[in-house]
Amino acid sequence: MNRNALTPAAAARWAGLGYIAIVVLAIGANFAVRNRLVVPDDAAATMSNIAENETIFRFGIGAFVAIALIDIAIAWALHVTLRATGERRSLLAAWFRLAYTIAFLPAITFMVLALTLATGGDTLSGLDDGQREAWTGLAMEAFDVAWLIALAAFGLHLIAIGRILVASRLAPRALGIVLGVAGVAYIVDTFAHLLMADYASYADAFLAMVAIPSIVAELWFTGWLLARAPRAVAALPGQARATVAA
Repeated sequence: MNRNALTPAAAARWAGLGYIAIVVLAIGANFAVRNRLVVPDDAAATMSNIAENETIFRFGIGAFVAIALIDIAIAWALHVTLRATGERRSLLAAWFRLAYTIAFLPAITFMVLALTLATGGDTLSGLDDGQREAWTGLAMEAFDVAWLIALAAFGLHLIAIGRILVASRLAPRALGIVLGVAGVAYIVDTFAHLLMADYASYADAFLAMVAIPSIVAELWFTGWLLARAPRAVAALPGQARATVAA
């Protein structure tokens, strides 16, 4: 066995640290930047806010890119952590998380487009202020939709992880169940957005449906990865080979 190889116990800790980094970056990118500067149904205010806070908006874009890159590392770390419970199941969970990242990365380009429209330049000389405002608002709406679609893949990832934890008894059964519930909530919310013309009338209910189980599940999962998982995966039969069939 290669002594320099990443062990499942170490991978669990790295995945937990990755989750902490994502939480910190997401608070900054989503709440301190996006939610603060983007005004729903007011493209003019959105463009004005972005133009007046260009540096902050750029940091928000950078934070979202960092989140996506960390997600790739987490996908690999979770696969290393859990593959002794079933190689194929672990790979499937990793692929779902990578699918989420692959779908989310292009969404960030819509934020770059919104920044370009808001700050102006020679390439936009053919557009008047009203057109730039409309396109800025549309770019941020496109970002939201692209991210929303990506979250359906993330929901599948959570369901797969929850299934692994329940089947392997590696973690408390309740943790696996709440991860699965959070995953289903993400998927239901995505399709509700896409299929319901009056989604806005039920937005608060859907937000609670997604936020409550996802916050509980992912904070609990992070704590488990850092505190309990290293010892639990080290005790798995065949964890050094990590070639148990799914």
